[in-house]
Amino acid sequence: MYRTIRDAAADLRGGELLCLDLLEMCLARIDQQDGHIRAWVVVDRDGARKDATRADAELKSGLDRGPLHGIPVGIKDIIDVFDLPTACGSKRWQNSIAREDAPCVTRLRHAGAVLVGKTATTQYASFDPSPTRNPWDATRTPGGSSSGSAAAVAMGMCLAALASQTGGSITRPASYCGVASVKPSFGKVSTDGVLPLAPSMDHVGAMANCVEDLETVLRAISYPGWYLSSAAWRPSPRLAFPRGFFHRYADDAVNRMMVSVRETLTKKGAEFVDIDLPTAFEEVIPRHRTVMAVEAAMYHQERLARYPDDYAPNITTLLREGIACPAPEYALCRTHKAHLTRNMRDILGGVDALLCPATTRSAPDAATTGDPAFNSPWSYTGLPVVSLPVLLGEDGLPLCVQLVGSPGEDAALFAVAAWCERRMGAGIGRPPE
Repeated sequence: MYRTIRDAAADLRGGELLCLDLLEMCLARIDQQDGHIRAWVVVDRDGARKDATRADAELKSGLDRGPLHGIPVGIKDIIDVFDLPTACGSKRWQNSIAREDAPCVTRLRHAGAVLVGKTATTQYASFDPSPTRNPWDATRTPGGSSSGSAAAVAMGMCLAALASQTGGSITRPASYCGVASVKPSFGKVSTDGVLPLAPSMDHVGAMANCVEDLETVLRAISYPGWYLSSAAWRPSPRLAFPRGFFHRYADDAVNRMMVSVRETLTKKGAEFVDIDLPTAFEEVIPRHRTVMAVEAAMYHQERLARYPDDYAPNITTLLREGIACPAPEYALCRTHKAHLTRNMRDILGGVDALLCPATTRSAPDAATTGDPAFNSPWSYTGLPVVSLPVLLGEDGLPLCVQLVGSPGEDAALFAVAAWCERRMGAGIGRPPE
């Protein structure tokens, strides 16, 4: 079974592999594993086989659409795919058929990707757990809300998957399931055709098994012309290491992991700069929640009143908070958001990236989706993030780091992340079966 887009693409072009055969490998993994993992809500076998057959014919005729040509990709089920339902974890929307592709999906098709189907999400991309199980330990959460995308990539059911994040819904599930992820700069990828949660913080990103694959997917789905970088690249990176917030909220295993990562990268040539986070950072978690609650209520308020039975407890609580929030408080949060974003831009101007843990701990109990405290600040400020699995903790579960870049400098961030990935080793492998 192929683990990376890079390796599969090489064999597709070398004539050692057919696109249809690659798809059948993924479908076989779904047949073997998804009965208990439950990463998918729709597997479009017929549509995917047609796409793969067409991709083979194009390569045979000399038409190569690029590195995603013939690569099986999953789509989070809040993103529209033509003629498939976009259920968003809702019972009432299970048969809500999309009449056109979301722009990010259109771009994947143009890049030659084979769309396998729709991956499971928490209800309305919020906090109530989805049916998906963590591939490393079924008693632990796979995270939310992009739980299906993370589990599908971890188990080799597809080579990449689209995901979304408003709080921690890309980085956290990717980390709990032991795969790499990218949450791009805010506005880099269109959110049209994607169920909104909080439009001022909604991001579409991706999960895969290495940094190069993440960059391949993000290049394909980004707005044209957005992938240029003004940042100058050094032979080895200068990384900011934040004091305070992240050390205080991380558990001992995560803090030990961060010490180990810093030592390893320093030996390989990275320069570290200890920094103090802005004072405004201490307020980011409650203010992020206020913005999310108010903007989610703007979308869901009327429907919640009509169909309260179609809303699970945690999303209901969030929406009621948003409905009750005074307008001045929301305005203050938006002002704080802009202020903190400027502060972080200034800090990042003197380094190549900020390195911090991706989660407060390894995956907790399946009754929750986990704590988004280490991810929400970057959704709030719109900064680009790449996360990487580093090692397995003593509990046998993945621990990951995240690299945070300057706004709009996603290409430069990928260069830093690829450097770190090469020097931290071969990763953690696949979950046990």
